[in-house]
Amino acid sequence: MVDLNAIDVEELASALADQTDYDHRWLIDPRSGEIVFWTSDTGIDGENSVDIDELDHLVLIDPLPSYVWYQDMVDFAEGISDRRSGERLSRTLQGKGAFRRFRNELHQRHPDLVSVWRAFSDGRAAARAVRWLVEEGIVDDDDAQRFCLDNPEAQLP
Repeated sequence: MVDLNAIDVEELASALADQTDYDHRWLIDPRSGEIVFWTSDTGIDGENSVDIDELDHLVLIDPLPSYVWYQDMVDFAEGISDRRSGERLSRTLQGKGAFRRFRNELHQRHPDLVSVWRAFSDGRAAARAVRWLVEEGIVDDDDAQRFCLDNPEAQLP
């Protein structure tokens, strides 16, 4: 098992949220906790192309489905105490383009909530990353529980 402090949880959370194509992927070394970025053109060192199947000593970090991240926006909009702001944010979540509309609404009409949103979404992303590490057998459950106790979910205004 890897010490959780040796892993860049923020980078792992970003990898789990990366919804781009399969020309690049994120991987983690289960022995060291090092996170690496692979591309089909330049491998993991940025110079030498290598087939991803040859990196069998690394664990592939598959992105979590977009509905996981969408639910954060729903929970945020429903959880803030300013009903009017919450309703406006909720309306942005209908149909295609919800992520962009939510972000635009937040930045343009509710700039006071941007830092609150970032703390809320980043905290949830970090907790998901730590749970993923436990599920993959890279860190132990005790470390994960300590992390969650030390990093509680942000309170919404």
